[in-house]
Amino acid sequence: MSDDLFEKMPSSGGDYDSSSIEVLEGLEPVRRRPGMYIGGTDDRALHHLAAEVLDNSMDEAVAGHANRIEMYLEEGNRLTITDNGRGMPIDEHPKFPGKSTLEVIMTTLHSGGKFSGKAYATSGGLHGVGVSVVNALSSLTRVEVARNKEVYAQEFSQGLPLGKMTKIGDTPNRRGTSVTFIPDTEIFGDRKFKPARLFKLARSKAYLFAGVEIRWKCVPSLASEDVPEEAVFQFPGGLADHLREEVGSRECVTAEFFTGTQDFPEESGRVEWAIAWPLWSDGATSWYCNTVPTPDGGTHEAGLRAALTKGLRAFGDLTGVKKAKDLTADDVMTGAEIMLSVFIRDPQFQSQTKDRLTSPEAARLVENAVRDRFDQYLTDNMERGKALLGSVMERMEERLKRKQEREIKRKTATNAKKLRLPGKLTDCSGETDGETELFIVEGDSAGGSAKQARNRKTQAILPIRGKILNVASATNDKIRANSEIADLSLALGCGTRKDCDAENLRYDRVVIMTDADVDGAHIATLLMTFFFQEMPDLVRKGHLYLAQPPLYRLTAGKESLYARDDAHRAEIEANEFKGKKVEVSRFKGLGEMNPGQLRETTMAPETRSLIRITLPEQNEQRFAVKELVEQLMGRNPEHRFNFIQNRAGEIDRDMIDA
Repeated sequence: MSDDLFEKMPSSGGDYDSSSIEVLEGLEPVRRRPGMYIGGTDDRALHHLAAEVLDNSMDEAVAGHANRIEMYLEEGNRLTITDNGRGMPIDEHPKFPGKSTLEVIMTTLHSGGKFSGKAYATSGGLHGVGVSVVNALSSLTRVEVARNKEVYAQEFSQGLPLGKMTKIGDTPNRRGTSVTFIPDTEIFGDRKFKPARLFKLARSKAYLFAGVEIRWKCVPSLASEDVPEEAVFQFPGGLADHLREEVGSRECVTAEFFTGTQDFPEESGRVEWAIAWPLWSDGATSWYCNTVPTPDGGTHEAGLRAALTKGLRAFGDLTGVKKAKDLTADDVMTGAEIMLSVFIRDPQFQSQTKDRLTSPEAARLVENAVRDRFDQYLTDNMERGKALLGSVMERMEERLKRKQEREIKRKTATNAKKLRLPGKLTDCSGETDGETELFIVEGDSAGGSAKQARNRKTQAILPIRGKILNVASATNDKIRANSEIADLSLALGCGTRKDCDAENLRYDRVVIMTDADVDGAHIATLLMTFFFQEMPDLVRKGHLYLAQPPLYRLTAGKESLYARDDAHRAEIEANEFKGKKVEVSRFKGLGEMNPGQLRETTMAPETRSLIRITLPEQNEQRFAVKELVEQLMGRNPEHRFNFIQNRAGEIDRDMIDA
């Protein structure tokens, strides 16, 4: 037979002649070497049997001949998969006189209706070995076929028929194929089907073809909290529904996911995709060809990678982001939730288990189909496109940064004694949750006053020298070489950029405390820019604050009040001190305030006022903030000039006159 497998069998005497050659016929090669057909005899291989049978039913659905599939798990490791498709052919096979086509399909390798493409335009089964392999590796297999208003059945054991196919009745309202099998313990030992794994398999298949309904059922003894006795899966949205379920409540870069489906031009087949970019969690990838999982990806994956990468590079060029040309596919896809399903004619796989698609045309078809739709996705909503590009660019910068720098090791407050802290830092002594604070102050003079005004148990002081580096316009090398930034990073201990984790922050609050004048506001702006760019998680989780020190001290008689700015001063003079002679003192800086005044006005929780710095919930809005920071603090002075010109008319004339 053309299906024979020849094995070398050395004789006990060591001679090698014709008697040493053993001929394995029929399905015996499968039982002798199951790893060649299902990848082994472990749990994965056991469940691969279920996938092979289910794939046949899915092929009927994709071909438009079935819309319902049922999976039923019973005690004794007995699994039944039924569809309402055309039903296996039951007439006599022309090449095997005396045998029904059903028996030929079940007992002969490389027999099936998926070679020529006449019965199936696209299918998961290709080599004609799937269901026959299941039959070979099962102690009992029963096939029932409802066709032409009649029901036929045949049983097998270890690949061999237990009798001829027989008619068992009439059925005017039933059609399709039902395959029941029990995996052979001689092959798989005491391994059992896991209900949760089969339940997930059935659910995932329903997502892959919106036109099919898959019904799950198991006996009560096999049900659990995660696996019900009965369930019905049907998802009109296909992979888009699946993606929404997988992402759940996780926050993503774009509120609207990139999903769609596209027929291939002049070819039988189509592609469907669903992609999201979660902000603060790892992603996952799911690749399918003709509803068959291809966990190792392959050429369809390569097509998607090319489409997304080229699309974002082009969008970067369109929006003037020159660095986007350096983006790689890993920058775009790392951390993303990606689901891709293709249907193509005569796909090629790396092995019988179909772990990797190797069809070269799949890369071209997927790239061309997805690229146009991705370009539309980016440009239809420019804020959405900019948000995604900005997120991917951050990942690219982190990748480049990791090549050049050695990360500073930091530890949390519980290990603070072992932590190398900057010499300028005056740390707090307590570790009370929810109360520790770091005040970042301008200069040694203000630092000295703040040290005397602080609560030593909960408040730490870090003086910085003058205006901190503008990180929005500085190179990565310059940022890493800056001593003020290094001291600040060490003191906080939470990492920077992508590695920033607010859980490792050594303090509960970080308070920017600068002078209440224009220079102080500039320093505060530079610090906020630093935190926004280098420690985004700290800002996102609400740990950053602005102190509100007074600019004036107003005294009328024995009463003194403090004013934050000119407007506040005018309000006090018009209300609390109305009609009184007011003595006004202007603080040149925090260093001029005595510790008692600084404590009362700015540092004591009971009497101070703090402003919390936050970010918008939607990442698209968050990216607008990033654009504003880049516009005002970035390297291009023309952006700042244009900003001033465009908003000059908004300035109150009374303010100018004042």
